[in-house]
Amino acid sequence: MDFELRHSGKRLAGLFLFFTGTTAYLALSTTQFLAARFSAIPSAAALRKAVNLDPVNAEYRDNLGRFEMLVQQAPADALPQLQSAVALDPSHSDYWLDRAAAEQLLGKFDAERESLDRVTAIDPHTARVAWQAANLYLSQGAVDAALREYRTVLENDPVLTPEALRVCWRVRPDIEFLLQNVIPAKADEPFLSFLVSSGEPQAAAKLWERIVSIQQPVERRFLFDYLRYLFAHNDAVQASRVWQQAANLSDLAGYQPTEENLLVNGDFNLDMLNAGFDWIYQKSSSVSLAIDPDETPIGSSRSLNIEFEGPAIEDAGIHQLVYVEPDTRYQFFANYKAEDMDGAGGAEFAIQDAYSGNSFFMSENLRDSMSWTRVEDTFTTGPETHLIVLRIARVPANRPIRGKLWINGLKLVTSDYAASLAAQKEQP
Repeated sequence: MDFELRHSGKRLAGLFLFFTGTTAYLALSTTQFLAARFSAIPSAAALRKAVNLDPVNAEYRDNLGRFEMLVQQAPADALPQLQSAVALDPSHSDYWLDRAAAEQLLGKFDAERESLDRVTAIDPHTARVAWQAANLYLSQGAVDAALREYRTVLENDPVLTPEALRVCWRVRPDIEFLLQNVIPAKADEPFLSFLVSSGEPQAAAKLWERIVSIQQPVERRFLFDYLRYLFAHNDAVQASRVWQQAANLSDLAGYQPTEENLLVNGDFNLDMLNAGFDWIYQKSSSVSLAIDPDETPIGSSRSLNIEFEGPAIEDAGIHQLVYVEPDTRYQFFANYKAEDMDGAGGAEFAIQDAYSGNSFFMSENLRDSMSWTRVEDTFTTGPETHLIVLRIARVPANRPIRGKLWINGLKLVTSDYAASLAAQKEQP
């Protein structure tokens, strides 16, 4: 009998403990559930309920603090909540960022600096965090600390890179300092694009020097933009240097001028780049351009076919820029074939100064020729000429013309080089 009573008492005690524990668990779960629901409602009253229901949850404290600071515009009310958030979870960088923002709004700059230092110590590599920290440092006037964080952005986030570059240049427009301390090599291409678009040729040249020195590959689109800028600003010397240095950096070894031919892709055996020192062309309803592998001189594999069909034609819509030396005599060669040419005058090879427009050479009219015909002549550049343009002009300009023209074997050399070749051939 005593055994039965003792056993029954233990059972009742166990049931009591079970139901008590279950009730406590359910109460806690319900509280946490309600707190989570309230924390998702963007209102001060709901967020406060979330904090009251779960006062040790750092996220709820931070949410309330952010709401007070950003929506209620009450940083003084926000700061205690944000301080509690970092006290509850000091390893969360976002909480420290929010606290730093509130401290800045309240003019507590020493405390803000301490909060920002905690941010960078906790999370030194996340671009999003570095971006926010950099902007807060910058607003405080801590430029060096901000630039350090912008470097983290540049190393890790290509989306934020353009804006980070813009800010870095605005606060410290010192190319030597930025290249040494802020701009990582992986950001060189967008930085080059920024400097070009901002009209900073000296800084762009310094950056290009670094790119070349470390032999960093460069996407052609960045290179071509830089070259277009140099052409537009009459810097043919730098453009020529950049083109040669890009032979390996941008896979342009086959597009380099040589002593044997200063023209690039004169046989049209390579794809036309439509940029740099290769052929540059534009589409026109009056002129069509196409590579022709069937109509070529003996020993060649391709030619350029130009079909004229329309009024008011000034040229064939294709040209090439060539770097040359001033006061130097050059020799030009080309092959052409023409069919069904109709219209006054015709098409002519034309070479002129790319900037002044001074004409150095105009060929005979490239009239009907059922077989391939050779063009050859010499000309001398002007005293200040460094860049010439070769094009196929319509003479007289802006007059109707129809017909087909093929060109191939375009070549440009110095007369001295041509003479040396001729002398070598005459030697026994």
